[in-house]
Amino acid sequence: MRATSTLDLVIVGAGPIGLEAGIRAKRAGLAFVLLDEGPVVHAISRYPTYMTFFTTSERLEIGGHPLVTASDKPTRKEALDYYRKVVQNEALPVRTYTHVRLVEPCAGGGFVVHTRDEHGRAGAVEARAVMLATGYFGHPKHLGVPGEDLPHVRHAFDEAHPSFGRDVLIVGAGSSAADAALDLYRAGARVTMVHRGATFRPSLKYWIRPNLENRVKEGSITAHFHTVVRAIAPERVSLEQRPPGQPARQLELRAQRVYLLTGYYAPPDLLHAAGARTHPETLAAELDPDSFETTVPGLYCIGSAGFGTRTSDVFIENGLVHAERALAHLVARLGVA
Repeated sequence: MRATSTLDLVIVGAGPIGLEAGIRAKRAGLAFVLLDEGPVVHAISRYPTYMTFFTTSERLEIGGHPLVTASDKPTRKEALDYYRKVVQNEALPVRTYTHVRLVEPCAGGGFVVHTRDEHGRAGAVEARAVMLATGYFGHPKHLGVPGEDLPHVRHAFDEAHPSFGRDVLIVGAGSSAADAALDLYRAGARVTMVHRGATFRPSLKYWIRPNLENRVKEGSITAHFHTVVRAIAPERVSLEQRPPGQPARQLELRAQRVYLLTGYYAPPDLLHAAGARTHPETLAAELDPDSFETTVPGLYCIGSAGFGTRTSDVFIENGLVHAERALAHLVARLGVA
């Protein structure tokens, strides 16, 4: 790296997409740093404890480093081990537990990235360019109903064992909700699923659907469709069932734990504060389709960070392409040999 008082690049987010950008920045000879509000691959560290990825190992690889796993699909633990080792082997400059408060464009070009560490101490980093690779996992879509903030309510599934012998309600009908329901059922929980639609989502993985539908058919898991949550109380959930062409019906269910697995979104706060334009409804950033640069020159969004509520458009696999194109554009602009 070239010695410089102002870095070439700050990458906000040290998930797989941010790390791929960091590897490419290092190999291009840029002076850069990665900042993350948690540990390396923070989102993956918050996945269910015993989760297995839906995708195969080679599609999660970064920097040309092979991800060797016991089966074709890695577990959460295998992925965490892998990404830590990549950071070590590449000697990437990552500052963990560093929250980015503001990305401030400078009048003469470049940016000041304002930070706060885990002890509340403020800091700042100057850079010629910034790439946001913050993902979305820490920002659930809230239902906006009373009781959503109660201690027994979660917006992410952790593990099934603590729910043995208990009544559990899951709101959602995608692959993550289905996986959680089956895991809880196998652990001895009494599981009920609630979804506002007519059936499970079309995106539900094909190898999960038959198992879940069979458990519902035999009564091992209860499913209520055309149903929405109206309020959550300790050990009780109030529901409203609205089948097409029929009067609404009120339901009261016992629930000692509630999982609201209704998805996530990428908040546009850093984008808006920097002056970047976003779509008024989807919150997705206006991006150059080739470089993933925002409407603020030198500010890029890679991975799902720039897609607002359209998080299903981006996965690790295509997010890696974003990192490749954004770095190529930046390197060309900076004229780095």
